[in-house]
Amino acid sequence: MSTAQALAGLELFHSRPIAPTRRLVVGQAELPTEPAPGAGGVLLGGIAARYAPDLYEEDLDDVELLMRQLAAGMRVVQPRVSHRLQADRVGLLRSLIFLEQRVDGPAFEFAHQGSPLVYVLGAVYAADRLETAGRVAAFDAIRRGLKWQGPIGGSLIAYLTGRSDVAAWLAAGVDPVSWALGVLGFKAEGPRPKDADIRRGFRRALRHAHPDHGGAEGQAAGRIAELAEARRILLGA
Repeated sequence: MSTAQALAGLELFHSRPIAPTRRLVVGQAELPTEPAPGAGGVLLGGIAARYAPDLYEEDLDDVELLMRQLAAGMRVVQPRVSHRLQADRVGLLRSLIFLEQRVDGPAFEFAHQGSPLVYVLGAVYAADRLETAGRVAAFDAIRRGLKWQGPIGGSLIAYLTGRSDVAAWLAAGVDPVSWALGVLGFKAEGPRPKDADIRRGFRRALRHAHPDHGGAEGQAAGRIAELAEARRILLGA
């Protein structure tokens, strides 16, 4: 485990890749999902992006089918995709996967002793454990990760979040309200602004972000999404 600050983490127990009976246990997970998809969603999407290129095409199809079934709340009969999800971890290997805040920005810390498929399945089953809103965002991040074809680094994180200010945004997962206040131009300390002031701040920032009013055209979409997420956190709509 790295000494860097962990923004999100996932613990998995699993069989050795060459074992004839392949088993999987989802252990402890720290998967913040605010602001959506949160550091947790980024970690799960990063797992999908890192290991998906090593999967067979039929395994990818089965993973996508499994996600649709889990998202729909269907009962999933085990084993699935050559692995059995269970609770007993006796005799299994332990893998830890992190999204960390390092000096030069957020980065992934991946595991290597399990098969690529077991890690992708672990991400899917971990996403299924989240609360409704976070669950939807996490499944979406995994789907986006499965389609990623670039390097595993800052560009992937920006792609998964839709934001350019990745480091500050992920760190704000610990305190999304403080992040949202800062995005709309308010101080995190002191009395919370009134709802009417938040709405005015949102509209003002939205005008500045638009290319017609001087906003950077290449960054407008990400900035507008960021403002909308901040408004949702503070006003609940």
